[in-house]
Amino acid sequence: MQPQAFSIDLGLNNFSGPIPCILNGASFLDLSNNQFSEPIPPNFTSTMQRLNYFSARGNQISGMIPSFIEGMNSLTVLDLSRNNIGGIIPLSLGNCIALKALDLSKNRLSGGIPTSLGLLRQLQTMHLSNNNLSGEIPSSLKKCASLETLDLGHNNFSGYIPTWIGKSFPALRILSLRSNMFTGNIPAQLSNLTSLQILDVGQNCLSGSIPQSFEDLVAMKKTNLNLSYGRTGTYYNENLLVSVKGLILEYTRTISLVICMDLSRNNLSGEIPKGLTSLLGLRVLNFSENHLTGKIPDKIGKLALLESLDFSKNQLSGIIPLSMSNLTFLSYLNLSFNNLWGKIPSGNQLQTFQDPSIYIGNSGLCGSPLPNKCVDDETPHTPMPIGGDLEKDKEEYEMRWFYSAIGPGFAMGFWAFCGVLILKKPWRIAYYRFFDDLENRLCFNCHCS
Repeated sequence: MQPQAFSIDLGLNNFSGPIPCILNGASFLDLSNNQFSEPIPPNFTSTMQRLNYFSARGNQISGMIPSFIEGMNSLTVLDLSRNNIGGIIPLSLGNCIALKALDLSKNRLSGGIPTSLGLLRQLQTMHLSNNNLSGEIPSSLKKCASLETLDLGHNNFSGYIPTWIGKSFPALRILSLRSNMFTGNIPAQLSNLTSLQILDVGQNCLSGSIPQSFEDLVAMKKTNLNLSYGRTGTYYNENLLVSVKGLILEYTRTISLVICMDLSRNNLSGEIPKGLTSLLGLRVLNFSENHLTGKIPDKIGKLALLESLDFSKNQLSGIIPLSMSNLTFLSYLNLSFNNLWGKIPSGNQLQTFQDPSIYIGNSGLCGSPLPNKCVDDETPHTPMPIGGDLEKDKEEYEMRWFYSAIGPGFAMGFWAFCGVLILKKPWRIAYYRFFDDLENRLCFNCHCS
């Protein structure tokens, strides 16, 4: 008769030293957030075929991922993140065919992603971020059709972003390839990921334009989110580092609330697709530090849930759309170092942004909070209705300048003429004689007719 399975939870303590050999037969083993050090002992799980959950997250474990892990056929969650584990990811990890969550992030792993990970057909979450991994993304991963999270950020991966990602992962919600060395264009096929909530390819060497097809990212259009997302496997809570409001924040239980598109710090060019304003669920939008040109989409105000917007350090031109004042949830804005001009819109949420650095580096901008005032500062700047026309917006702006110049111009011309007549007596006499002669001629012509 086999012994009954049991759980061991030693998490969130101050245990130190080597990992002890735990009693056999455990199905749940949590050693997370302690101070265990040294490598995992080779006989640690020699008879733990029943182990379903194993977490040693947040310790000081060194050494390598042990090879005995291939015998854990029942393992659904393996979390060794936030340690000092080095070496390579072992090929034998592909034998854990029941795995649903694999988290090896924040270690010192090197080498590439083994092709054997393509055998993990039930895998839903893969975190390999913040290591020293390199090479290309192996095509064998396309067999992991259940993936919901693919986090490879902050490594040394290179090559193109595979186009097959857009076809192979119908349930993918998080794609983070941030801070690597990927080159080439952003695949338009990523728009086929109808469940994608977070797309982060920032800080790479990507070029080309932003795909127009991104307006078809279905999940980014939703304003009602699936709050149950974020738990994978047994007791495993999803987590991710996201660049938000100029900071790197870690999201865990609230990850389902984040809808983010971050294409920052690349070599992207061309204009911002107008269709992106249909992604009504977006809360974070970051296109900073690229070579984008053209204008800020005039319907940007449709993104009513936007909390963080960063278009800084590009080559954007034109005026700031008045519809931006409709972004009432906006708490972070950066439009600095572009070629924007005209008066900074005010009203609603925009009037709360009093930091001039938000707009610095745009020599043509004027108005609060910048020190250089606009000519028509006394004219109220009312918010533009959502979906306003950019050309009409520009025409109204130019007409304000035209009419504001008519009055002073007329007054100056009138008094210049009258002043000459008052001060110059010969000119005044000649002026009146001209009208007397003109009257006589008109009367003469009438008499003759």
